[in-house]
Amino acid sequence: MQNSESEDEMDSPDGPGSSHIPPTIYVIKFHQGTAREAVEWLIERIEAKNKYGGAELLVRCEPQKQGQEFSVRDLDQFLYPGQTLDMVLTPAEREYCVRHQLEALRAKQEEGHVPGHPSASLFPGQSIIGVYLAEGLITDMLPIHDRQALDILSSQWYKAIYQGAPFGKSGLPPTPLPLPPRTEEGGSEGSQDNIKDKPRHDPSPYTEKIRAYFGEAVAMYFSFLGFYTMALLLPAALGLLQLVLSVDTLTEHALFAAFNLIWVTILLELWKRQCAGLSYGWGTLDRQYQLQATRPNYLGRMIQNPITGRYEPTYPAWKTKSKLYMVSAPAVSVCVVLALWVMVGAFWAEEQLVDWRRSYGSIAGVFTHVPSAFYAALVWLMNYYYKKLATALTDWENHRTQSEYDWHRVSKLVIFEFVNNFSSLFYIAFYIQDTDMLCSQVATMLIVTQMINHFQEALLPYVVKKAYAQFETQVLIQLREHPLTAKLFEEAVRPVNNCPLEEEPVPVLALDAKDPRITQAKEEADLDPYLDTYDDYLEMFVQFGYVFLFSSVYPMAAFWAVLNNILELKTDAFKLCRVFRRPRVKKVGSIGVWQGAFELLGCVAVMTNCALLCLSPRVRTLAPAASSVEWVLLFVLLEHIIIAAKVALMWLVPNQPLWVRQALEKITYQSKLALKNERGKKTRRHLSRRFRSVHGMPRSGSRSRGTTPVAQNGGVRHRSPHRSDY
Repeated sequence: MQNSESEDEMDSPDGPGSSHIPPTIYVIKFHQGTAREAVEWLIERIEAKNKYGGAELLVRCEPQKQGQEFSVRDLDQFLYPGQTLDMVLTPAEREYCVRHQLEALRAKQEEGHVPGHPSASLFPGQSIIGVYLAEGLITDMLPIHDRQALDILSSQWYKAIYQGAPFGKSGLPPTPLPLPPRTEEGGSEGSQDNIKDKPRHDPSPYTEKIRAYFGEAVAMYFSFLGFYTMALLLPAALGLLQLVLSVDTLTEHALFAAFNLIWVTILLELWKRQCAGLSYGWGTLDRQYQLQATRPNYLGRMIQNPITGRYEPTYPAWKTKSKLYMVSAPAVSVCVVLALWVMVGAFWAEEQLVDWRRSYGSIAGVFTHVPSAFYAALVWLMNYYYKKLATALTDWENHRTQSEYDWHRVSKLVIFEFVNNFSSLFYIAFYIQDTDMLCSQVATMLIVTQMINHFQEALLPYVVKKAYAQFETQVLIQLREHPLTAKLFEEAVRPVNNCPLEEEPVPVLALDAKDPRITQAKEEADLDPYLDTYDDYLEMFVQFGYVFLFSSVYPMAAFWAVLNNILELKTDAFKLCRVFRRPRVKKVGSIGVWQGAFELLGCVAVMTNCALLCLSPRVRTLAPAASSVEWVLLFVLLEHIIIAAKVALMWLVPNQPLWVRQALEKITYQSKLALKNERGKKTRRHLSRRFRSVHGMPRSGSRSRGTTPVAQNGGVRHRSPHRSDY
């Protein structure tokens, strides 16, 4: 960084010194009532050196007004001459590093509260950013897109017709790969001397470019979506072949169902191996075994961690488990039962209207579809409020790590979503026992519902945002003044609301008023946040159920799923690049709890398909004399045989490829060898020091007889006996 600017730089539209700083990575928006001392203190901590507890980042602001936004940028440091930050870190890694530095700002022993806000207490080791967010001093904190890199990625991602080909010269920073460990011969595992040990995993450029910009979590989702779509091609081809050849016999349906049930196990086991290869290449394979930090929102009594030595919040585990099993589990059960009652009520009302139509004619028939429409609206409404309830319950349970929090939150949501989406199909299949109605319902929900989802999640928000931007100010004024909607805009009463507005500007360098960074920050702050990949995985989970739960009834489900997923790849990419804010980078080593959810759904699919075959009238005609007990025994036998085959496949197929296992074993061996060598060196140094302290150093030119150990050159050796001693 230079201390002065030329006249050209002073007059540039980007403002003085703008050419010397990298693009904006993070924006922090303070509440207009935040005390000036609190803002200055946080900026000092952000700009301070790491050894003094700071984040060592560069801060600039727009021309200051009340309610100011600050942009935080990382500083080009520790680089060799001729290097730039773009050559070292990807956009995802820069965002992750800056956020990590901000979240790592911890309160010191002497800092009891936030300056200017005595009610905002600070404990030693507590996250400063977390306190600012919890107290409302910071109203928003978001990462900013790298427009140049995003435009290049967009043009070769969702705008491209075929995205399986390599990206080519995209201009994105190269993805840094972990250096291979050194071998005993001094080479590396990836060198020509050890080419036989080189991993055979070569992730597609398509996945690597997504990871380089959005991080591992988003890249893992798109990798799973692509892998799952490719795996569906074979069932889709069989279903299409059955439709073209007009094959509709019992044997073909039974064989197709059996094939699907075995194929789903092969699919999930092969994905585990693919996932292991990806996470090993990304350096996140053993992330679940590493020591995880506490969540920023984790509450508890501040106690020094015996492992890290830091002061961290501590909460009794028995309290978390008590809340989980005594409150959260019953609440989820009540919601599930309520969803079932709503579904049964909708079917009952529809049956009543059908009976009325038979009795009173076409007048009552007008209202036949009202229960279905009302039930669809209730399903959406229950999903919306249940998601809020599940999040609130998981927050209240107070889990220590982010992985525990995500697991329990997703588990609650998956249970309810399963009941809400599939209960009507189970009701038709096993209570009404209408195969034609079940086939029609599966086709409708798979095709129509998912097409609506594409429009709702990607195109509708984009169109509404574009139209709403034209008259946003007038609408907000009318809503704030209207007595029915005014309460929706009232802020929660906090100490920060009672603070007077600061008139003096904060002493921090400002950007030029025409700087495009300011416009970009304001535009992206108005976008909806992209919280995580939960909704995307949920879509695949529901589709997975439609394809495999009732495959014996509707073999064409896989074909429509493939067409949907091809469109899904485009719409999900579009919404990430254009509709939502830039997501925060998250390091993951797998798809998490969704792997278990898909495997559980595969086991449920065995029971549903076996039951459908045993209840089929065409199957019953093969053995008309068989009793109900015999049919139940046949169902149990078929179900046990297929589940045994699935378990055998899971046991026979390793979760990790051979090259990953060998690489991990080699790293473990080299780590043990390095530890052994280090201990040997320490032992030799220790014995050498002890010998010198007991016997002293030998004089120059002296000869020692016998086998007395002699210290020489810092080592210990035994002198051979003299010839006269024999």
